Formats: sequence, C-alpha cells, structure tokens
Amino acid sequence: MGAAFLMATSAIGPGFLTQTTVFTEKLLSSFGFVIIISILLDIGAQMNIWRILAITEKRAQDLANELLPGLGYLLSGLIVLGGLAFNIGNIGGCGLGLNVLSGLDTAYGAIISCIIALFIFWMKEAGKMMDQFTKILGLLMIVLTIYVAFSSHPPIADAIQHSFLPTTINTTAIVTLVGGTVGGYICFAGGHRLLDAGIKGEAALPEVNKSAVTGIIITAIMRFVLFLAALGVIMHGGILDKMNPPASVFKLAAGELGYRFFGVVMWSAAITSVVGAAYTSVSFLRTFHPWSEKNYRWLISFFIVFSTGVFLFIGNPVKILITVGALNGLILPIALALMLAAVKKTSLVGNYKHSTVLLVIGWFVVIVMSYMGFDTIRNWIN
Repeated sequence: MGAAFLMATSAIGPGFLTQTTVFTEKLLSSFGFVIIISILLDIGAQMNIWRILAITEKRAQDLANELLPGLGYLLSGLIVLGGLAFNIGNIGGCGLGLNVLSGLDTAYGAIISCIIALFIFWMKEAGKMMDQFTKILGLLMIVLTIYVAFSSHPPIADAIQHSFLPTTINTTAIVTLVGGTVGGYICFAGGHRLLDAGIKGEAALPEVNKSAVTGIIITAIMRFVLFLAALGVIMHGGILDKMNPPASVFKLAAGELGYRFFGVVMWSAAITSVVGAAYTSVSFLRTFHPWSEKNYRWLISFFIVFSTGVFLFIGNPVKILITVGALNGLILPIALALMLAAVKKTSLVGNYKHSTVLLVIGWFVVIVMSYMGFDTIRNWIN
C-alpha cells in the first residue's frame, strides 16, 4: 500500500490538478472517455514494469544497462530531467497551497515545504515515514475533493454517457494524462519502493500486481472526482481563472470553504509529489557508483533544494505543468519498451515466463503512446 500511495501521490500533483481541470473545460463530459482510455493504458504499462522489476530484482537503469550498455544512463537522464521539471512545478504548488491557506507569500511557502520534505528524508525510518505521509495526505485529498464534487452538482448521467460515447476525442489529452499518471519517473516510483522494501521475486508477484493496480485506481478516483467537480462548475456557467484553473473550481463550487479546501489539496498533492519525484529520480542514480548509494540522502536533498531554487527564480506558469505532463508521456514508450525487451532475456529473468497477455498489452501501449506522442509533437509544431 505504501508503494501504491507513493506512486499515486507522485502522480497527483499540481500538474495533475491543472491538467484535469483544463481538459475538462475543453472537452466537457467527453473528458470522461479520455480518463477511461488513460486508465487502461496506465494499468497495461504499470503491471508490466512493476512485475519485470520485481522478477529481475533490479532497478530499471541496471536492467537497461544489462540489455545494452549505456541504455541505463540514457534512461536515467530522461527520468531525472523529467522528474526535475515536474518537481519545480511541485514546489510551486506547495507555495500556492500554503498561500491559499494562510496568505503566506508563495516563495516562503515553497521554502517551508522544502524544509518539510528534507525532514522526511532525514528521519531515521525515512521509508516508513514516507509511506505514512503519502497515505494520509492521499486520502485527505480524495475526501476533500469528493465534498467539492458534490457541491458542484455535476451532470452525472451526461458524464457517464459521454465517458463511453464521446462527442470528441483528443489524443494530446490522452498522452498528457498517461504521462501525468505513469510517465517519466512516476511508473517507477512504486516499483523501486517495492524493491527497497524487499518485496521482490516470483513469490511476491501477487502483492506486486495488487499494489500496481491499487496505485492506478487511487489516481483514477481522484481524477474522476476532480473531473466531476470541474464539470459541475463549468456546466452551471462558472468561468475558470486561467492563472489557476483548479482553485476556481473549488471556490465556485463551495465558496470560501471550498477555496480553503483547495489550499489543503494543492499543498498535499504538491508535497507528496516532491517526495515521490525526489525519491524516484535519485533511485535512478544510486546504483551507478558506491558513493551515490552511500550518500543518496544528500542527493535527494540537493534535488529538492535545487528544484526550490529554480522555482524561486522562474516561477510556475500553468502552461509548463501541461507541457511537462505531455513530455513525460513521450518518455513512457521508451522506458516500457526497454523493460519488455529485458524480460525476454533469459540471462536477466532465468526460467520466468512473462505473461503473453501482458506482453501484448505492453507492446500495444508502446505503439499507441508512440503514435499519439508523435501526433502531439506534430500538433505543437503546427
């Protein structure tokens, strides 16, 4: 459950809240279809990756390097850069959340949140602390957003109908959602956490399956609840603030109380994503040199402090959060293809036979995400 919540709360960050709200405003009830398709792609990707990591008992970068020397360094570079870009937005979300709650300047809110994240990693039982922290705040986010969704009185029948029979389909939205849920570092967050917790090997696969699916379900619940909240506000004539779309959903749906709830949700989403992004990104560097393994907490600390410094320097525009989600979606087919290729090498997996169904689903996700990623790039160019 700790791994599931680490993955889910890594996904549910400021970018997640912004992407969901912006695409709901654009696609209305048809956005439900995008969510369903993205969930299916998410499960296909995550089940494959987590099982392959567990069966080989190796982190993704080591698997990639054993597949072809140098690939692990390339994968790590992509993951760390994507994680760093996401973390700048996450730190900004922390500052924004505390600003809504207390009126504190966003810069000071970002610095305070940076210190809290550092405190978690320097605790003696950092792993257990991280698990409990992400579970509690993950549940709190969902409960508060459910309240706001009820307050917005969404057209549920219309949302259900168009979730299965959409009036419009947007491939950029699908790439962005999948990228924001299992793209980049996120799909490895829980997988690497399970390895660190000693949950690995063929005997552990039932637990791995349960954890992988649970993580996706948690993010799906949050995504659907926020979608319904935004849809209710928009369908009742609410005009969303372009500078902070999700905040206006909470405020228009539930007044000043809803706005305060947004502060709690934003800070919870952002701080747990800071923890997840830092932990997972650095886990891709730990095995390259004994110094990295010995000093990984210092590397995590540098990652968090550097992200905070960059945010304080450049700020946190909404457009960056959307773009980074799409870019992480482009990393996913590369990472997943490497894992699927690795699981066919007997030298890496021994006598283990990976499920043919999962292999087919995995390669399908690679092809679909590659095609939609290419389509997204072409739309950006045009």
